[in-house]
Amino acid sequence: MLTKLNIQNYALIENLSIDFSSGLTTITGETGAGKSILLGGLGLVLGKRADTNTLLDTAKKCIIEAEFAITQYNLHSFFEKQDLDYDDNTIIRRELLPSGKSRAFINDTPVRLEVLTKLKNQLIDVHSQHQTLQLSDTNFQFEILDARADTTKYLYDFRKKYKIYKQLQADLNQLKETLKKEVQQHDYHLFLFDELEASNFKKGEQEVLEATVEKMNNVELIQQNLSASYQYISSDETGVLQQLQQLKNNFEKIQSFDKSYQEIYQRLLSIHIEFDDIEAEISNLIEQVSFIPNELNQYNDRLQTLYNLFQKHGVNQIDDLLAVQESLSEKVSRVVNSDNVLARNEKELQNIKQELFKLATKISKKRKASIKILENDLLAIVQELGMPYAQFSIVLNPTEIFNENGIDSLQFLFTANKGGRLGEIKQVASGGELSRLMLAFKSIIAKYSQLPTIIFDEIDTGVSGEIAIKMASIMEQMAQKMQVVSITHLPQIAAIGTQQLKVYKQEKKQQSQTNIKLLSKEERIIEIAEMLGGKTITETALNHAKQLLG
Repeated sequence: MLTKLNIQNYALIENLSIDFSSGLTTITGETGAGKSILLGGLGLVLGKRADTNTLLDTAKKCIIEAEFAITQYNLHSFFEKQDLDYDDNTIIRRELLPSGKSRAFINDTPVRLEVLTKLKNQLIDVHSQHQTLQLSDTNFQFEILDARADTTKYLYDFRKKYKIYKQLQADLNQLKETLKKEVQQHDYHLFLFDELEASNFKKGEQEVLEATVEKMNNVELIQQNLSASYQYISSDETGVLQQLQQLKNNFEKIQSFDKSYQEIYQRLLSIHIEFDDIEAEISNLIEQVSFIPNELNQYNDRLQTLYNLFQKHGVNQIDDLLAVQESLSEKVSRVVNSDNVLARNEKELQNIKQELFKLATKISKKRKASIKILENDLLAIVQELGMPYAQFSIVLNPTEIFNENGIDSLQFLFTANKGGRLGEIKQVASGGELSRLMLAFKSIIAKYSQLPTIIFDEIDTGVSGEIAIKMASIMEQMAQKMQVVSITHLPQIAAIGTQQLKVYKQEKKQQSQTNIKLLSKEERIIEIAEMLGGKTITETALNHAKQLLG
Protein backbone atom coordinates (compact mmCIF):
# COMPACT_ATOMS: atom_id res chain seq x y z
CA MET A 1 0.00 0.00 0.00
CA LEU A 2 0.99 3.62 -0.51
CA THR A 3 2.13 5.03 2.84
CA LYS A 4 3.73 8.38 1.97
CA LEU A 5 3.92 10.82 -0.92
CA ASN A 6 6.31 13.79 -0.97
CA ILE A 7 6.25 16.32 -3.82
CA GLN A 8 8.61 19.27 -4.31
CA ASN A 9 8.53 21.91 -7.05
CA TYR A 10 5.89 20.22 -9.22
CA ALA A 11 3.17 22.17 -11.07
CA LEU A 12 1.47 24.31 -8.37
CA ILE A 13 3.10 22.41 -5.50
CA GLU A 14 6.10 23.93 -3.74
CA ASN A 15 6.46 21.34 -0.99
CA LEU A 16 3.82 18.81 0.00
CA SER A 17 3.85 15.69 2.17
CA ILE A 18 1.01 13.20 2.65
CA ASP A 19 0.74 10.14 4.88
CA PHE A 20 -1.77 7.52 3.75
CA SER A 21 -3.47 4.90 5.90
CA SER A 22 -4.86 1.50 5.02
CA GLY A 23 -8.54 1.12 4.26
CA LEU A 24 -10.43 3.87 2.43
CA THR A 25 -8.94 7.36 2.01
CA THR A 26 -11.08 10.08 0.46
CA ILE A 27 -9.65 13.21 -1.12
CA THR A 28 -11.84 16.26 -1.54
CA GLY A 29 -11.43 19.88 -2.58
CA GLU A 30 -12.90 22.51 -4.81
CA THR A 31 -12.72 22.19 -8.59
CA GLY A 32 -9.33 23.51 -9.75
CA ALA A 33 -7.71 23.12 -6.33
CA GLY A 34 -5.20 20.66 -7.75
CA LYS A 35 -6.47 17.15 -7.05
CA SER A 36 -5.38 16.06 -10.52
CA ILE A 37 -1.90 17.42 -9.77
CA LEU A 38 -1.54 14.79 -7.05
CA LEU A 39 -2.27 12.06 -9.57
CA GLY A 40 0.15 13.69 -12.02
CA GLY A 41 2.89 13.65 -9.39
CA LEU A 42 2.15 10.04 -8.51
CA GLY A 43 2.19 9.13 -12.20
CA LEU A 44 5.56 10.86 -12.60
CA VAL A 45 7.18 8.94 -9.75
CA LEU A 46 5.83 5.70 -11.23
CA GLY A 47 7.29 6.15 -14.70
CA LYS A 48 5.22 8.70 -16.60
CA ARG A 49 7.14 10.83 -19.11
CA ALA A 50 7.94 14.34 -17.88
CA ASP A 51 8.96 17.74 -19.22
CA THR A 52 10.23 20.94 -17.63
CA ASN A 53 6.84 22.67 -18.08
CA THR A 54 5.80 20.92 -14.87
CA LEU A 55 8.43 22.73 -12.77
CA LEU A 56 7.02 25.38 -10.42
CA ASP A 57 10.45 27.05 -10.17
CA THR A 58 12.31 26.41 -13.41
CA ALA A 59 15.66 27.03 -11.70
CA LYS A 60 15.20 24.12 -9.28
CA LYS A 61 14.74 20.42 -9.73
CA CYS A 62 11.49 18.62 -9.02
CA ILE A 63 11.62 15.70 -6.55
CA ILE A 64 8.76 13.27 -6.03
CA GLU A 65 9.10 10.43 -3.57
CA ALA A 66 6.59 7.68 -2.80
CA GLU A 67 6.89 5.06 -0.09
CA PHE A 68 5.09 1.71 -0.33
CA ALA A 69 4.59 -1.12 2.15
CA ILE A 70 4.99 -4.10 -0.20
CA THR A 71 5.13 -7.13 2.12
CA GLN A 72 1.93 -8.66 0.75
CA TYR A 73 2.79 -8.30 -2.95
CA ASN A 74 5.37 -11.14 -3.27
CA LEU A 75 7.82 -8.93 -5.15
CA HIS A 76 11.10 -10.54 -4.06
CA SER A 77 11.59 -12.19 -7.47
CA PHE A 78 10.93 -8.90 -9.29
CA PHE A 79 13.57 -7.09 -7.21
CA GLU A 80 16.04 -9.94 -7.71
CA LYS A 81 15.46 -9.99 -11.47
CA GLN A 82 16.02 -6.22 -11.68
CA ASP A 83 19.10 -6.47 -9.40
CA LEU A 84 17.50 -4.21 -6.77
CA ASP A 85 17.69 -4.22 -2.98
CA TYR A 86 14.39 -5.45 -1.57
CA ASP A 87 12.81 -3.63 1.37
CA ASP A 88 9.36 -4.18 2.86
CA ASN A 89 9.08 -0.39 2.91
CA THR A 90 10.24 0.51 -0.59
CA ILE A 91 10.96 4.09 -1.58
CA ILE A 92 10.62 5.21 -5.21
CA ARG A 93 12.09 8.59 -6.15
CA ARG A 94 11.94 10.59 -9.37
CA GLU A 95 13.94 13.74 -10.05
CA LEU A 96 13.35 16.13 -12.93
CA LEU A 97 16.22 18.55 -13.54
CA PRO A 98 15.86 22.06 -15.03
CA SER A 99 17.87 20.82 -18.02
CA GLY A 100 15.04 18.43 -18.86
CA LYS A 101 16.90 15.28 -17.79
CA SER A 102 15.24 13.00 -15.29
CA ARG A 103 16.46 10.30 -12.92
CA ALA A 104 14.61 7.49 -11.18
CA PHE A 105 15.56 5.46 -8.12
CA ILE A 106 14.17 2.44 -6.29
CA ASN A 107 15.60 2.18 -2.78
CA ASP A 108 18.37 4.59 -3.89
CA THR A 109 19.37 2.40 -6.86
CA PRO A 110 19.13 4.16 -10.27
CA VAL A 111 16.64 2.47 -12.62
CA ARG A 112 15.19 2.96 -16.11
CA LEU A 113 11.64 4.25 -16.55
CA GLU A 114 10.42 0.91 -17.91
CA VAL A 115 11.37 -0.69 -14.59
CA LEU A 116 9.24 1.89 -12.76
CA THR A 117 6.34 1.17 -15.09
CA LYS A 118 6.57 -2.58 -14.44
CA LEU A 119 6.66 -2.00 -10.70
CA LYS A 120 3.78 0.49 -10.90
CA ASN A 121 1.52 -2.19 -12.35
CA GLN A 122 2.19 -4.26 -9.22
CA LEU A 123 1.49 -1.42 -6.79
CA ILE A 124 -1.16 1.01 -8.05
CA ASP A 125 -4.28 0.83 -10.20
CA VAL A 126 -5.43 4.35 -11.08
CA HIS A 127 -8.94 4.54 -12.50
CA SER A 128 -10.53 7.70 -13.85
CA GLN A 129 -13.83 8.30 -15.61
CA HIS A 130 -11.90 8.34 -18.89
CA GLN A 131 -10.68 4.75 -18.44
CA THR A 132 -14.07 3.09 -18.66
CA LEU A 133 -13.15 1.88 -22.17
CA GLN A 134 -11.18 -0.78 -20.31
CA LEU A 135 -14.55 -2.46 -19.70
CA SER A 136 -14.56 -3.59 -23.33
CA ASP A 137 -10.98 -4.85 -23.21
CA THR A 138 -10.96 -8.64 -23.55
CA ASN A 139 -8.04 -9.10 -21.16
CA PHE A 140 -9.84 -7.05 -18.50
CA GLN A 141 -13.01 -9.11 -18.97
CA PHE A 142 -11.01 -12.32 -18.60
CA GLU A 143 -9.49 -10.89 -15.42
CA ILE A 144 -12.99 -10.46 -13.95
CA LEU A 145 -14.20 -13.93 -14.96
CA ASP A 146 -10.97 -15.62 -13.82
CA ALA A 147 -11.10 -13.86 -10.46
CA ARG A 148 -14.56 -15.34 -9.85
CA ALA A 149 -13.63 -18.73 -11.34
CA ASP A 150 -10.45 -18.99 -9.24
CA THR A 151 -8.27 -20.02 -12.18
CA THR A 152 -5.16 -18.12 -11.06
CA LYS A 153 -2.98 -21.20 -10.49
CA TYR A 154 -3.97 -22.84 -13.77
CA LEU A 155 -3.53 -19.60 -15.71
CA TYR A 156 -0.06 -19.11 -14.24
CA ASP A 157 0.97 -22.61 -15.41
CA PHE A 158 -0.72 -22.10 -18.77
CA ARG A 159 1.01 -18.79 -19.46
CA LYS A 160 4.42 -20.22 -18.57
CA LYS A 161 3.90 -23.07 -21.04
CA TYR A 162 2.31 -20.75 -23.60
CA LYS A 163 5.44 -18.59 -23.55
CA ILE A 164 7.55 -21.71 -24.22
CA TYR A 165 5.09 -22.78 -26.93
CA LYS A 166 5.37 -19.41 -28.70
CA GLN A 167 9.16 -19.57 -28.57
CA LEU A 168 9.20 -23.15 -29.92
CA GLN A 169 6.81 -22.09 -32.66
CA ALA A 170 9.03 -19.15 -33.60
CA ASP A 171 12.14 -21.37 -33.50
CA LEU A 172 10.47 -23.96 -35.74
CA ASN A 173 9.42 -21.32 -38.27
CA GLN A 174 12.94 -19.90 -38.23
CA LEU A 175 14.37 -23.41 -38.71
CA LYS A 176 12.07 -24.04 -41.67
CA GLU A 177 13.10 -20.75 -43.24
CA THR A 178 16.78 -21.50 -42.64
CA LEU A 179 16.46 -25.01 -44.07
CA LYS A 180 14.64 -23.66 -47.11
CA LYS A 181 17.58 -21.37 -47.88
CA GLU A 182 20.14 -24.06 -47.06
CA VAL A 183 18.42 -26.61 -49.32
CA GLN A 184 18.72 -24.12 -52.18
CA GLN A 185 22.45 -23.74 -51.46
CA HIS A 186 23.07 -27.34 -50.45
CA ASP A 187 25.15 -28.36 -53.49
CA TYR A 188 27.39 -25.32 -53.14
CA HIS A 189 27.82 -25.82 -49.40
CA LEU A 190 28.59 -29.50 -49.97
CA PHE A 191 31.24 -28.60 -52.57
CA LEU A 192 32.88 -26.10 -50.19
CA PHE A 193 32.79 -28.56 -47.31
CA ASP A 194 34.26 -31.41 -49.40
CA GLU A 195 37.01 -29.08 -50.62
CA LEU A 196 37.97 -28.11 -47.05
CA GLU A 197 37.73 -31.67 -45.78
CA ALA A 198 39.92 -32.93 -48.64
CA SER A 199 42.56 -30.27 -47.96
CA ASN A 200 42.79 -31.67 -44.42
CA PHE A 201 44.56 -28.68 -42.91
CA LYS A 202 45.48 -29.00 -39.25
CA LYS A 203 45.76 -26.41 -36.55
CA GLY A 204 49.27 -24.84 -36.56
CA GLU A 205 50.13 -26.19 -40.01
CA GLN A 206 50.42 -22.74 -41.60
CA GLU A 207 53.36 -21.77 -39.40
CA VAL A 208 55.14 -25.08 -40.15
CA LEU A 209 54.61 -24.74 -43.90
CA GLU A 210 55.80 -21.13 -44.03
CA ALA A 211 58.89 -21.92 -41.95
CA THR A 212 59.74 -24.99 -44.07
CA VAL A 213 59.41 -23.09 -47.38
CA GLU A 214 61.47 -20.23 -45.99
CA LYS A 215 64.20 -22.68 -44.95
CA MET A 216 64.23 -24.54 -48.26
CA ASN A 217 64.46 -21.29 -50.23
CA ASN A 218 67.62 -20.40 -48.29
CA VAL A 219 69.29 -23.83 -48.22
CA GLU A 220 72.54 -22.68 -49.89
CA LEU A 221 73.01 -19.82 -47.40
CA ILE A 222 72.31 -22.21 -44.53
CA GLN A 223 74.80 -24.80 -45.86
CA GLN A 224 77.54 -22.19 -46.35
CA ASN A 225 77.19 -20.80 -42.84
CA LEU A 226 76.94 -24.20 -41.17
CA SER A 227 80.07 -25.44 -42.98
CA ALA A 228 82.03 -22.27 -42.19
CA SER A 229 80.99 -22.47 -38.54
CA TYR A 230 82.08 -26.09 -38.38
CA GLN A 231 85.50 -25.12 -39.74
CA TYR A 232 85.87 -22.31 -37.18
CA ILE A 233 85.31 -24.78 -34.41
CA SER A 234 87.10 -27.96 -35.60
CA SER A 235 90.14 -26.77 -37.64
CA ASP A 236 93.29 -28.58 -36.48
CA GLU A 237 95.40 -25.45 -36.39
CA THR A 238 93.11 -22.43 -35.87
CA GLY A 239 89.82 -23.97 -34.73
CA VAL A 240 88.12 -22.82 -31.57
CA LEU A 241 88.44 -26.27 -30.03
CA GLN A 242 92.20 -26.31 -30.69
CA GLN A 243 92.59 -22.87 -29.11
CA LEU A 244 90.47 -23.85 -26.10
CA GLN A 245 92.55 -27.01 -25.67
CA GLN A 246 95.72 -24.92 -25.51
CA LEU A 247 94.19 -22.48 -22.99
CA LYS A 248 92.98 -25.37 -20.87
CA ASN A 249 96.45 -26.96 -20.91
CA ASN A 250 98.08 -23.69 -19.83
CA PHE A 251 95.84 -23.25 -16.78
CA GLU A 252 95.97 -26.95 -15.93
CA LYS A 253 99.70 -26.55 -15.31
CA ILE A 254 99.29 -23.64 -12.88
CA GLN A 255 95.94 -24.34 -11.22
CA SER A 256 97.53 -25.74 -8.08
CA PHE A 257 99.30 -22.46 -7.30
CA ASP A 258 96.27 -20.21 -6.81
CA LYS A 259 92.55 -20.69 -6.30
CA SER A 260 91.72 -18.14 -9.02
CA TYR A 261 93.81 -20.14 -11.56
CA GLN A 262 91.88 -23.23 -10.63
CA GLU A 263 88.53 -21.44 -11.14
CA ILE A 264 89.53 -20.27 -14.62
CA TYR A 265 90.68 -23.80 -15.45
CA GLN A 266 87.28 -25.21 -14.42
CA ARG A 267 85.48 -22.63 -16.54
CA LEU A 268 87.66 -23.42 -19.58
CA LEU A 269 86.94 -27.11 -19.03
CA SER A 270 83.17 -26.40 -19.13
CA ILE A 271 83.48 -24.25 -22.25
CA HIS A 272 85.52 -26.96 -23.98
CA ILE A 273 82.82 -29.53 -23.22
CA GLU A 274 80.10 -27.17 -24.54
CA PHE A 275 82.01 -26.53 -27.77
CA ASP A 276 82.51 -30.27 -28.25
CA ASP A 277 78.76 -30.62 -28.11
CA ILE A 278 78.21 -27.66 -30.49
CA GLU A 279 80.64 -29.21 -32.99
CA ALA A 280 78.68 -32.48 -32.98
CA GLU A 281 75.34 -30.64 -33.33
CA ILE A 282 76.55 -28.56 -36.30
CA SER A 283 77.86 -31.72 -37.95
CA ASN A 284 74.41 -33.32 -37.62
CA LEU A 285 72.72 -30.17 -39.01
CA ILE A 286 75.03 -30.21 -42.04
CA GLU A 287 74.01 -33.79 -42.80
CA GLN A 288 70.28 -32.90 -42.44
CA VAL A 289 70.35 -29.94 -44.82
CA SER A 290 69.27 -31.05 -48.24
CA PHE A 291 67.50 -29.56 -51.22
CA ILE A 292 64.97 -31.49 -53.27
CA PRO A 293 63.21 -29.22 -55.83
CA ASN A 294 60.11 -31.42 -56.05
CA GLU A 295 59.71 -31.33 -52.28
CA LEU A 296 59.90 -27.52 -52.27
CA ASN A 297 57.25 -27.43 -54.98
CA GLN A 298 54.98 -29.62 -52.90
CA TYR A 299 55.29 -27.34 -49.87
CA ASN A 300 54.74 -24.26 -52.04
CA ASP A 301 51.65 -25.81 -53.64
CA ARG A 302 50.12 -26.70 -50.27
CA LEU A 303 50.82 -23.24 -48.91
CA GLN A 304 49.26 -21.65 -51.99
CA THR A 305 46.20 -23.90 -51.58
CA LEU A 306 45.90 -22.62 -48.02
CA TYR A 307 46.16 -18.98 -49.13
CA ASN A 308 43.53 -19.57 -51.85
CA LEU A 309 41.15 -21.01 -49.28
CA PHE A 310 41.80 -18.05 -46.99
CA GLN A 311 40.82 -15.69 -49.80
CA LYS A 312 37.76 -17.72 -50.80
CA HIS A 313 36.34 -17.80 -47.27
CA GLY A 314 37.48 -14.35 -46.15
CA VAL A 315 39.75 -15.50 -43.33
CA ASN A 316 43.49 -15.24 -42.60
CA GLN A 317 44.28 -18.13 -40.26
CA ILE A 318 43.64 -21.87 -40.09
CA ASP A 319 41.54 -21.66 -36.89
CA ASP A 320 39.01 -19.49 -38.74
CA LEU A 321 39.10 -21.80 -41.75
CA LEU A 322 38.35 -24.80 -39.50
CA ALA A 323 35.44 -22.84 -38.00
CA VAL A 324 34.08 -22.27 -41.52
CA GLN A 325 34.44 -25.99 -42.19
CA GLU A 326 32.51 -26.83 -39.01
CA SER A 327 29.74 -24.37 -39.95
CA LEU A 328 29.48 -25.87 -43.44
CA SER A 329 29.36 -29.33 -41.91
CA GLU A 330 26.39 -28.29 -39.75
CA LYS A 331 24.57 -26.77 -42.73
CA VAL A 332 25.15 -29.87 -44.86
CA SER A 333 24.14 -32.13 -41.99
CA ARG A 334 20.96 -30.11 -41.31
CA VAL A 335 19.85 -30.53 -44.91
CA VAL A 336 20.75 -34.22 -44.99
CA ASN A 337 18.92 -34.79 -41.68
CA SER A 338 16.28 -32.11 -42.18
CA ASP A 339 13.37 -34.52 -41.99
CA ASN A 340 14.56 -35.86 -38.64
CA VAL A 341 15.32 -32.37 -37.27
CA LEU A 342 11.92 -31.03 -38.26
CA ALA A 343 10.15 -34.11 -36.93
CA ARG A 344 11.91 -33.78 -33.56
CA ASN A 345 11.02 -30.09 -33.25
CA GLU A 346 7.45 -30.61 -34.38
CA LYS A 347 7.03 -33.43 -31.86
CA GLU A 348 8.29 -31.18 -29.06
CA LEU A 349 5.85 -28.48 -30.17
CA GLN A 350 3.00 -31.00 -30.35
CA ASN A 351 3.75 -32.29 -26.84
CA ILE A 352 3.54 -28.86 -25.25
CA LYS A 353 0.47 -28.09 -27.36
CA GLN A 354 -1.26 -31.08 -25.80
CA GLU A 355 -0.27 -29.90 -22.32
CA LEU A 356 -1.64 -26.44 -23.14
CA PHE A 357 -4.88 -27.91 -24.39
CA LYS A 358 -5.38 -29.88 -21.16
CA LEU A 359 -4.78 -26.79 -19.05
CA ALA A 360 -6.92 -24.57 -21.28
CA THR A 361 -9.76 -27.11 -21.13
CA LYS A 362 -9.58 -27.17 -17.34
CA ILE A 363 -9.62 -23.35 -17.24
CA SER A 364 -12.59 -23.26 -19.64
CA LYS A 365 -14.60 -25.66 -17.48
CA LYS A 366 -14.01 -23.57 -14.37
CA ARG A 367 -14.97 -20.42 -16.28
CA LYS A 368 -18.18 -21.94 -17.63
CA ALA A 369 -19.14 -23.12 -14.16
CA SER A 370 -18.70 -19.56 -12.83
CA ILE A 371 -20.45 -17.56 -15.56
CA LYS A 372 -23.95 -17.70 -14.10
CA ILE A 373 -22.60 -16.93 -10.61
CA LEU A 374 -20.66 -13.94 -11.93
CA GLU A 375 -23.66 -12.65 -13.86
CA ASN A 376 -25.75 -12.79 -10.67
CA ASP A 377 -23.00 -11.11 -8.63
CA LEU A 378 -22.75 -8.27 -11.14
CA LEU A 379 -26.52 -7.89 -11.38
CA ALA A 380 -26.83 -7.65 -7.60
CA ILE A 381 -24.25 -4.85 -7.52
CA VAL A 382 -25.46 -2.80 -10.49
CA GLN A 383 -29.08 -3.06 -9.34
CA GLU A 384 -27.99 -1.49 -6.05
CA LEU A 385 -26.29 1.20 -8.12
CA GLY A 386 -29.54 2.31 -9.73
CA MET A 387 -29.88 -0.05 -12.70
CA PRO A 388 -32.84 -2.26 -11.62
CA TYR A 389 -33.51 -3.61 -15.13
CA ALA A 390 -29.91 -4.38 -16.02
CA GLN A 391 -29.08 -7.66 -17.74
CA PHE A 392 -25.74 -9.38 -18.29
CA SER A 393 -24.84 -12.15 -20.66
CA ILE A 394 -21.31 -13.50 -20.54
CA VAL A 395 -20.57 -15.45 -23.72
CA LEU A 396 -17.64 -17.87 -23.61
CA ASN A 397 -16.79 -19.86 -26.75
CA PRO A 398 -13.93 -22.24 -27.54
CA THR A 399 -11.52 -21.32 -30.32
CA GLU A 400 -8.92 -23.26 -32.24
CA ILE A 401 -6.09 -20.85 -31.51
CA PHE A 402 -4.25 -20.43 -28.22
CA ASN A 403 -3.86 -16.99 -26.68
CA GLU A 404 -2.50 -15.83 -23.34
CA ASN A 405 -5.95 -16.35 -21.77
CA GLY A 406 -6.29 -19.96 -22.89
CA ILE A 407 -8.36 -21.19 -25.79
CA ASP A 408 -11.56 -19.18 -25.25
CA SER A 409 -13.13 -16.10 -26.77
CA LEU A 410 -15.11 -13.92 -24.39
CA GLN A 411 -17.83 -11.27 -24.66
CA PHE A 412 -19.55 -9.32 -21.93
CA LEU A 413 -22.99 -8.24 -23.20
CA PHE A 414 -25.09 -5.75 -21.27
CA THR A 415 -28.19 -3.64 -21.25
CA ALA A 416 -29.42 -1.27 -18.54
CA ASN A 417 -32.95 -1.05 -19.91
CA LYS A 418 -35.96 -3.26 -19.39
CA GLY A 419 -36.44 -5.31 -22.55
CA GLY A 420 -33.32 -3.68 -24.02
CA ARG A 421 -31.15 -5.39 -26.59
CA LEU A 422 -27.98 -6.86 -25.20
CA GLY A 423 -24.84 -5.42 -26.77
CA GLU A 424 -21.16 -4.75 -26.13
CA ILE A 425 -20.73 -2.54 -23.10
CA LYS A 426 -19.00 0.31 -24.91
CA GLN A 427 -21.86 0.50 -27.43
CA VAL A 428 -24.88 0.36 -25.10
CA ALA A 429 -23.80 1.92 -21.79
CA SER A 430 -23.91 5.65 -21.03
CA GLY A 431 -21.06 7.52 -19.32
CA GLY A 432 -22.68 7.34 -15.89
CA GLU A 433 -23.46 3.64 -16.38
CA LEU A 434 -19.87 2.92 -17.41
CA SER A 435 -18.55 4.41 -14.17
CA ARG A 436 -20.90 2.31 -12.08
CA LEU A 437 -20.11 -0.81 -14.10
CA MET A 438 -16.39 -0.23 -13.60
CA LEU A 439 -16.89 0.03 -9.85
CA ALA A 440 -18.92 -3.20 -9.92
CA PHE A 441 -16.24 -5.03 -11.90
CA LYS A 442 -13.40 -3.75 -9.73
CA SER A 443 -15.26 -4.80 -6.58
CA ILE A 444 -15.65 -8.34 -7.95
CA ILE A 445 -11.91 -8.55 -8.74
CA ALA A 446 -11.01 -7.14 -5.32
CA LYS A 447 -13.24 -9.69 -3.59
CA TYR A 448 -11.69 -12.75 -5.22
CA SER A 449 -8.07 -11.78 -5.91
CA GLN A 450 -5.22 -9.71 -4.51
CA LEU A 451 -5.24 -6.23 -6.04
CA PRO A 452 -2.75 -3.41 -5.52
CA THR A 453 -3.81 -0.04 -4.19
CA ILE A 454 -6.67 1.33 -6.28
CA ILE A 455 -7.26 5.04 -6.84
CA PHE A 456 -10.68 6.16 -8.10
CA ASP A 457 -10.44 9.57 -9.72
CA GLU A 458 -13.97 11.00 -9.66
CA ILE A 459 -15.52 7.68 -10.68
CA ASP A 460 -18.68 8.96 -9.04
CA THR A 461 -19.20 11.74 -11.60
CA GLY A 462 -22.83 11.96 -12.66
CA VAL A 463 -24.34 10.15 -9.66
CA SER A 464 -25.82 11.45 -6.44
CA GLY A 465 -28.14 10.67 -3.53
CA GLU A 466 -28.89 7.03 -2.84
CA ILE A 467 -26.61 5.78 -5.64
CA ALA A 468 -23.68 7.68 -4.14
CA ILE A 469 -24.32 5.97 -0.79
CA LYS A 470 -24.30 2.57 -2.51
CA MET A 471 -21.05 3.40 -4.32
CA ALA A 472 -19.54 4.47 -1.00
CA SER A 473 -20.65 1.19 0.56
CA ILE A 474 -18.98 -0.81 -2.25
CA MET A 475 -15.73 1.14 -1.86
CA GLU A 476 -15.88 0.54 1.88
CA GLN A 477 -16.25 -3.21 1.29
CA MET A 478 -13.32 -3.18 -1.14
CA ALA A 479 -11.23 -1.36 1.47
CA GLN A 480 -11.61 -4.32 3.84
CA LYS A 481 -9.15 -6.24 1.62
CA MET A 482 -7.06 -3.50 0.04
CA GLN A 483 -6.11 0.17 0.14
CA VAL A 484 -8.64 2.35 -1.69
CA VAL A 485 -8.20 6.06 -2.43
CA SER A 486 -11.17 7.97 -3.84
CA ILE A 487 -10.98 11.51 -5.23
CA THR A 488 -14.55 12.66 -4.99
CA HIS A 489 -17.00 15.57 -5.10
CA LEU A 490 -19.72 13.62 -3.31
CA PRO A 491 -20.19 14.06 0.44
CA GLN A 492 -21.66 10.55 0.77
CA ILE A 493 -18.38 9.04 -0.46
CA ALA A 494 -16.12 11.56 1.30
CA ALA A 495 -17.75 10.69 4.65
CA ILE A 496 -17.23 6.95 4.37
CA GLY A 497 -13.40 7.22 4.38
CA THR A 498 -11.32 6.14 7.34
CA GLN A 499 -9.32 9.30 6.66
CA GLN A 500 -10.12 12.38 4.60
CA LEU A 501 -7.60 14.65 2.88
CA LYS A 502 -8.43 18.08 1.55
CA VAL A 503 -6.67 19.67 -1.40
CA TYR A 504 -6.75 23.44 -1.40
CA LYS A 505 -5.10 26.46 -3.01
CA GLN A 506 -3.37 29.27 -1.19
CA GLU A 507 -1.62 32.42 -2.32
CA LYS A 508 2.09 32.33 -1.54
CA LYS A 509 4.94 34.38 -2.95
CA GLN A 510 2.45 36.15 -5.24
CA GLN A 511 1.37 32.91 -6.90
CA SER A 512 -1.25 30.22 -6.38
CA GLN A 513 0.03 27.04 -4.81
CA THR A 514 -1.64 23.72 -4.13
CA ASN A 515 -1.46 22.07 -0.72
CA ILE A 516 -3.13 19.21 1.12
CA LYS A 517 -3.94 18.41 4.72
CA LEU A 518 -5.42 15.62 6.81
CA LEU A 519 -8.76 16.73 8.22
CA SER A 520 -9.67 16.30 11.87
CA LYS A 521 -13.13 15.10 12.81
CA GLU A 522 -14.36 18.67 13.28
CA GLU A 523 -12.80 19.78 9.99
CA ARG A 524 -14.44 16.85 8.20
CA ILE A 525 -17.85 17.96 9.47
CA ILE A 526 -17.27 21.47 8.08
CA GLU A 527 -15.90 20.16 4.76
CA ILE A 528 -18.77 17.75 4.20
CA ALA A 529 -21.33 20.38 5.23
CA GLU A 530 -19.83 22.69 2.56
CA MET A 531 -20.03 19.88 0.00
CA LEU A 532 -23.72 19.45 0.93
CA GLY A 533 -24.82 23.08 0.96
CA GLY A 534 -22.08 25.39 -0.23
CA LYS A 535 -19.93 27.94 1.57
CA THR A 536 -22.84 29.22 3.63
CA ILE A 537 -23.08 26.43 6.17
CA THR A 538 -26.52 25.85 7.70
CA GLU A 539 -27.43 23.91 10.82
CA THR A 540 -29.21 21.42 8.58
CA ALA A 541 -26.05 20.86 6.54
CA LEU A 542 -23.98 20.37 9.72
CA ASN A 543 -26.44 17.84 11.11
CA HIS A 544 -26.51 16.00 7.78
CA ALA A 545 -22.70 15.97 7.71
CA LYS A 546 -22.57 14.55 11.24
CA GLN A 547 -25.10 11.93 10.24
CA LEU A 548 -23.03 10.89 7.21
CA LEU A 549 -19.92 10.66 9.39
CA GLY A 550 -21.82 8.46 11.82
